[in-house]
Amino acid sequence: MSATRFWRLDNHPEGNTQFDQALSLQHEELGPLPAGHVRIEVQYLSMDAGTRLWMSPRTDGYQPPLPLGSPMQGLCLGSVIESDDPRFPTGSLVRGFGHWAEIATVDPAATGLEVVDPTIGDIRQHFGALGMNAWTAYVGVKEVAAVQPDEWLVVSAAAGATGSLACQVGKNLGAKVIGIAGGPDKCAWLRDVIGVDMAIDYRGESVEERLATVDGGVHAFFDNVGGPILDAVLPNMAHYGRIAICGMVAAYGDDAPMAGPARFDQILMRRLRVEGFFIPDFLERGAEFMPQLREWMDAGELATIFDETQGIENVLVAYERMLTGKSTGKVIVKL
Repeated sequence: MSATRFWRLDNHPEGNTQFDQALSLQHEELGPLPAGHVRIEVQYLSMDAGTRLWMSPRTDGYQPPLPLGSPMQGLCLGSVIESDDPRFPTGSLVRGFGHWAEIATVDPAATGLEVVDPTIGDIRQHFGALGMNAWTAYVGVKEVAAVQPDEWLVVSAAAGATGSLACQVGKNLGAKVIGIAGGPDKCAWLRDVIGVDMAIDYRGESVEERLATVDGGVHAFFDNVGGPILDAVLPNMAHYGRIAICGMVAAYGDDAPMAGPARFDQILMRRLRVEGFFIPDFLERGAEFMPQLREWMDAGELATIFDETQGIENVLVAYERMLTGKSTGKVIVKL
């Protein structure tokens, strides 16, 4: 039997740095393939902020915490090397929730595994314009925030994997887009490459004051952050505005629940609708989104840039970059 290396969760991490004190790189020999399972030679791992919650002891999240001593889980893309499921023949390119491992053994029914198109020019786009971040952006902007042409859409963490796609989806739907990001370089990228109508550097500018210049207020907000950013947006929403809450990365490094918005009263005063959503709620609808996403991608109207790190031994480096705002676009690891 072959062997693999994988990251194991040994302790609950503190904050969003020094993950080497919580996870360790392990080696194991692979046993026989369990019935109904699929074994994947992983080519790329996706680094996603939501997985930080899986490392915490919190039991009030959107899924139970990972038990200590378990392999760390995450989204992977790779080739099937062994299969006991006829839907996933050997050689298929697949994407699903596996492990931070060189070889992942998964139960397709429990991991959202699916065969993806190996013929696209850059298979990394299955983590990008054709991936779950894109599905999230599409559902959040089009359905949850219900953005209409000529409306103002604000996106937080706008230079990240999901945020940058949400900005582009908004533009493609005819909205005027405001991206909030950290630092002048990210804001310049949002303006010059993504094409947002306004970019706000939350580290160097007052988000609330910049948004106050929007005549009539903001109609929709795609929030990846929560915390002070949400507080800055709330008093600048238009009446009957919609807020789609995709993530709350501002609280992911703290095992305590995030405090409620200081400007919560604005939800009433401005008659706002606030709705949280996340990927597993609509995995089965992926095929429904793909034609539109593929059309936009092929037309150059939906794109992802990749922050790529090499080697499974460097996973924690990439993960920390993503969580601490040092990256732009989609953070991945190539194995």
